[in-house]
Amino acid sequence: MKTLLTTIRPSCLYEDEHLLVLDKPAGLLSVPGRGPDKQDCLIHRAVLHWPDALVVHRLDMATSGLLIFARNKEVQRLLGDAFAARTIHKRYTAIVHGTVLTPDWCMVDAPLICDWERRPLQIVDHSIGKPSQTRYLRHPSQDGVPAGCTRLWLEPITGRSHQLRVHMSHIGHPMLGDALYAPAPVAQMSDRLCLHATVLEFPHPVTGQKLYIESPAPF
Repeated sequence: MKTLLTTIRPSCLYEDEHLLVLDKPAGLLSVPGRGPDKQDCLIHRAVLHWPDALVVHRLDMATSGLLIFARNKEVQRLLGDAFAARTIHKRYTAIVHGTVLTPDWCMVDAPLICDWERRPLQIVDHSIGKPSQTRYLRHPSQDGVPAGCTRLWLEPITGRSHQLRVHMSHIGHPMLGDALYAPAPVAQMSDRLCLHATVLEFPHPVTGQKLYIESPAPF
């Protein structure tokens, strides 16, 4: 028997016969995890309403925002190739601790690797880490941001696990609500991780039309 939460229709910001763009809430898995308590997830909710939906990429459970789903295997392959070729532009909104004043885009270039003794945590390792780059810029709107904090735009160049969270923590600006990488006082400043996938911009894999989908951050 499916729960009420599982049967809720996901928020869909773009739909055609080839693909969907859904808006994932914070606290929901993108795909099922291990164990019966981790089966409620966005893909399971999606297939109840779009039975042909197929996973293309993922967001961390704590992260909210835009996810693309293919509607057939060929489009799934084309979208996977587009991610690998970095032709899908992603922009995130985050609130971090500390004051960030950046008139231009800045780059964090810090290689990442899994911290095997504390999996699934990731760490910066300049000797054996995989190349990882993130661009960041002060958001034009700071309305509602707590004192001593900054709303940022983040653009991942690479797509490592937990990359945005680790990179912001690495430069001394951990995200509010980040239970994994922020000090306890910063993690406790928000009841959710302040990270949201705000923009997806990419050529349609079938028609070539330029798609721009935006979901404003709920914080």
